Amino acid sequence: MNAVAQTGAQRPPVRPVPAWALALPLLVVLVATAAGVAIVIADRSSNAVWVAAGHASVGAPAPNFTSYDLQGKKVSLSDFASRPVLLTFWATWCTVCKDELPALQTLEQRYSANSFAVLAVNYRETDNVRMRQYLAGDNVTLQSVIDPGASIASAYGVDVGLPVNVLIDKTGHVVRIMVGEVPGASIETAIQQLVAPAG
Repeated sequence: MNAVAQTGAQRPPVRPVPAWALALPLLVVLVATAAGVAIVIADRSSNAVWVAAGHASVGAPAPNFTSYDLQGKKVSLSDFASRPVLLTFWATWCTVCKDELPALQTLEQRYSANSFAVLAVNYRETDNVRMRQYLAGDNVTLQSVIDPGASIASAYGVDVGLPVNVLIDKTGHVVRIMVGEVPGASIETAIQQLVAPAG
């Protein structure tokens, strides 16, 4: 019986695992991680947001910036030179923005004869498809740019309290900063004062 027990208990000889076989999974993970990092860095550099030095304040020049719209086209605040502009900082999670953005679009259309424009700056979001769907869901066609790192927002004193609306006159100076929920009539009155002929 001992002979049978010994025979059944015998195990096949253990072969050592080659070092390359142990290193292969680690190598695959390192290569995949490096490729992912390279893709993220390349994507960020191609859509980098640039902001001029300075901070927005009433009476001061509005800091220029360059970003990208939701289709990837480069847009700068300086593209709106000699035009009155309302910068509106928004996000898909902002409940007030959901009502305000369509109202701002109506105001842009109403005062377009005065060269008035609204430029929507998305605050800290990175999913352009989601942003486009959000705007399309409310039939909003305002030009919107991204600010994933909040560098534009920082220059304009925007933190998490959205929406924030910044009125800029034809000379590029900030004339009014409105934080939080502001009645549409108040925004329209500010726009009327901005586009009214001097005299």
